[in-house]
Amino acid sequence: MGSSGGHKSADVVSTSALLITLGIIFGDIGTSPLYVMKAIVGSRPISEELILGSLSCIFWTLTLQTTVKYVWLTLQADNNGEGGIFSLYTLIRARSAKYAYVALAGGSMLLADGIITPPITVSAAIEGLAVPFPDLPSVPIVIVILLLIFITQQQGTSLLGKFFGPIMLLWFLMLGGLGLINLWGNWSIVLEAINPINAWNLLMEYPEGFGLLGFVFLCTTGAEALYSDLGHCGRSNIRITWTGVKVCLLLNYFGQASWLLTYKKDGLLGTLNPFFGMMPEWFLPYGIAMATMAAIIASQALISGSYTLVSEGTRLNFWPKIEVIYPTNIRGQIYIPSVNWLLCFGCIGVVLYFKKSEHMEAAYGLAITVTMLMTTVLLVAYGKTKKWNKILIGLIAIVFGCIEVAFLVSNLAKFMHGGYVSLVLAGVIFSVMFIWTRAHLIKKLNTEMEAIEEYLPLINQLSDDKNIPKRTENLVYLTSSDNVNMIEKRILESIFDHHPKRADIYWFVHVDTDNEPYKMEYTIHKFDNSKNVLRVTFNLGFKVDIRIDMYMRQIIAEMIKNKEIETVHAAAKYDFMRDAHTGDIQYIVMKRSISHDNELTKFQDALLSWFYRIKKLTITEDEWFGIDKNNLVIEEAVLMLKDETNRNIKLVRRESAR
Repeated sequence: MGSSGGHKSADVVSTSALLITLGIIFGDIGTSPLYVMKAIVGSRPISEELILGSLSCIFWTLTLQTTVKYVWLTLQADNNGEGGIFSLYTLIRARSAKYAYVALAGGSMLLADGIITPPITVSAAIEGLAVPFPDLPSVPIVIVILLLIFITQQQGTSLLGKFFGPIMLLWFLMLGGLGLINLWGNWSIVLEAINPINAWNLLMEYPEGFGLLGFVFLCTTGAEALYSDLGHCGRSNIRITWTGVKVCLLLNYFGQASWLLTYKKDGLLGTLNPFFGMMPEWFLPYGIAMATMAAIIASQALISGSYTLVSEGTRLNFWPKIEVIYPTNIRGQIYIPSVNWLLCFGCIGVVLYFKKSEHMEAAYGLAITVTMLMTTVLLVAYGKTKKWNKILIGLIAIVFGCIEVAFLVSNLAKFMHGGYVSLVLAGVIFSVMFIWTRAHLIKKLNTEMEAIEEYLPLINQLSDDKNIPKRTENLVYLTSSDNVNMIEKRILESIFDHHPKRADIYWFVHVDTDNEPYKMEYTIHKFDNSKNVLRVTFNLGFKVDIRIDMYMRQIIAEMIKNKEIETVHAAAKYDFMRDAHTGDIQYIVMKRSISHDNELTKFQDALLSWFYRIKKLTITEDEWFGIDKNNLVIEEAVLMLKDETNRNIKLVRRESAR
């Protein structure tokens, strides 16, 4: 499942690590032989030009796009062992704020792909039953399997996950073995596939040859997962395992091509799939069973990857704050209920809409092409940051940019045949992330700030004023101010207005999301003119859980022990756990609403309106920051009152009552 919490390097090569890598990383790309050749051939007349040209395209796509770009180049862009498009973004976000939108586009397309991959993979596997049982409806079976996959997510996959590696090992051995059996005596097909002239002839001379690139691309759709799951398995394990995986995949594609050239029909009849067609009849039930298990594992990998992506996006303020659950004691496993059920309903909707895997092929691949293109943009920026050789950076931009643009153009040709589904899904996801990101920026730019230093004497006076009942020993405010010397005006009004809040210590807490995924650090800022006011800045990695209440108790206890601060706790002698004494702590969280008197543009006003609509569906600030509700006070705060002071109403006359 997704990753969260503490981190230990996964880049240790061992037999068990390689087996785990096989089970976690290669499910998506490993099940591509189920539908790639079937999608390419379809109802087209089978000819050497079509089969050998397509096979050559597959060979060079797996070599250039998967092996060179992802396995060798992109895996180098690791963020302290972590990978994925959001992780890559954190490495270069200091260069330009515009890269955030590149990451948003790539992330939204990757999530859309996660809605389409499970349906097409499971459907392609179950449709193998059509060979022995032509009249068996596949849609109900596919929906039941998908439901079971999503229902079991909340239990965690610790037990089932132990079998992923061995099952995938058997799967790849089966792929390679079937390919060898059908390739035996026809090895010349391998040399033909390696010759890029065949690929060139297909694209340039075969009718609708360029359009076939969209189907060829399906062989590499799982390449992005190699990078996304870097933190789970490590670079070395992925590279070593990929060597064997690639050989097995190519053998199977070669075997399917050999079978198709022997099949010699005008096209694939009915629902015939060359993957199942090349199996001996006695082996077919076992092949279907293995394909179904591999499809389930591939779906599981995509679902888990979606959890990880959303979790990272939430910490980077790309995605609304949502509930995250840890279903097992195994570190790194997370479950996000809202994402789980959105994916579930999305997958079932795709199955009901398209019904057959062949109809999903047009929708599949278009979204992930955009993700790969966005990864290339970020990779080029990363190369510049790391001062890679300029020629290498240029080659990455030109070679992979051209390849991916070609794939994108070809996939766009499938837009009206189902490709629009993936773009609509990605568009909705991107809109949510765009609204959330832009609204946060608008709020930040328009929130009125004050210099803390000017108010320190008044805070000291309030803290010492025995005529005002003491609210608590430690009063904690969460602040969005990046500047340690500035604080929101609303927080100051909360302290002083109406019922002044007297406390021994006033804490202003700020949380920064760090580029390092598992960093857990904090700094204390003490103001010269006050012993009562302290600012704590937490520097937490984008994969670290936020537990402000727990962290603050640790900090306060340590500072009291070191006699850096002192609180007056009248009931301390009655504390059951005196060694853990921190004094009373009360958190003030501002629940913000929009002021109707802001001078915003219509676009900004619309963004904020949608932001607050989305916010109503998310968890509260205190839940997100891990604050004990027993120590919490929520206050209403109107957002942005900057311009109201400029609206002075004019007196025109004064009248006396008669």
